[in-house]
Amino acid sequence: MSDSIETGVPQRRSLYPPIEPYNNGILKVSDTHTLYWEQSGNPDGHPVVFLHGGPGGGTSPNNRRFFDPEFYRIVLFDQ
Repeated sequence: MSDSIETGVPQRRSLYPPIEPYNNGILKVSDTHTLYWEQSGNPDGHPVVFLHGGPGGGTSPNNRRFFDPEFYRIVLFDQ
């Protein structure tokens, strides 16, 4: 099994170090529903949006660790 994808870019097999969000808030989407949102990583980086698996799944701090925080502006949502 190869350690790189077809383009020759090495695959990362571990999570990035823990980081804290630099911005977060609550977005009201209806009279009864709100969305929590947060941003971490590079504010000027390529945006990546992470949506968790569905009701009851929840967003966790480890979800930030899937993405390179020096390259990506990481946006997480949770209802």
